[in-house]
Amino acid sequence: MEHTVLKGIYVPLVTPFAEDGSVALDALEKLAGSLLDDGAAGLVALGTTGEPATLDAAERRAVVDACAAVCADRGAQLVVGAGGADTRAAAEELAGLGARVPGAAAALVTVPAFVRPGEAGTVAHFRALAAASAVPLVVYHIPYRTGQRLSAGALLELAAIDGVVGVKYATGGLDQAAVELLAQAPDGFAVLSGEDAFLAPVLALGGAGGIPASAHLATARFVELTDAWERGDVPRARALGHRLTALATAAFAAPNPAVVKGVLHAQGRIPTPDVRLPLLPAGADEVAVALALATGLDH
Repeated sequence: MEHTVLKGIYVPLVTPFAEDGSVALDALEKLAGSLLDDGAAGLVALGTTGEPATLDAAERRAVVDACAAVCADRGAQLVVGAGGADTRAAAEELAGLGARVPGAAAALVTVPAFVRPGEAGTVAHFRALAAASAVPLVVYHIPYRTGQRLSAGALLELAAIDGVVGVKYATGGLDQAAVELLAQAPDGFAVLSGEDAFLAPVLALGGAGGIPASAHLATARFVELTDAWERGDVPRARALGHRLTALATAAFAAPNPAVVKGVLHAQGRIPTPDVRLPLLPAGADEVAVALALATGLDH
């Protein structure tokens, strides 16, 4: 397995729905292309923002196939959400991922949710998955969803596993473990911000990029932010980071991805703002605030 290098902005793609409730694949492909054309390094298919828990198996396959085709056409990287809390079943899924999605750069795999196996069990889980997987793994560390927070030591153990190439770090803030991980992560291991509002400080501390849902609404500006930190333009990076943090906060005023979908629909980029239950659509005021902030970034 070749080592995958992840760097820049990876947009966790929403799943647009048509008026009849079906997946709007044409809109998905058009949206995916526009995000890559605006400079995103790649896409994440079937991340949390894509509502994968509410998609059936055929819909999930169709979403991944559409994203893979767009990424292949533009030479961009595709990361696919995969795995689960059952190590054996997740290993089987990951073993076949390369054949099912030949262009996949990596799989985004959540720390086992609900079962809370402890740090040693979590490391053993990812060691088994990496050994079985046909593609490199990105650990999705999101303890407010999984019920388990990992120490810097455990994260560094994961970073040392052959085949684990990064982490989506989404702990609700920039904590001590993140600071230690960023200071000690091995070369080639990508620390990617999974909290939109904390992307700027993660980049400032040397993070490789991020997976921000709000990047749907200002892709080029998020790319500009990563480029500014990369070239050491601190004044530009700091000013832009503050503005994007405001947008990120507004984009999460309702459960993700309701506000993002509301703005995309208002912009005419997807056919409906619909989400599937148990999510509900964002309110008009929530959408209006985020839309205004996104529009203001163009001026």
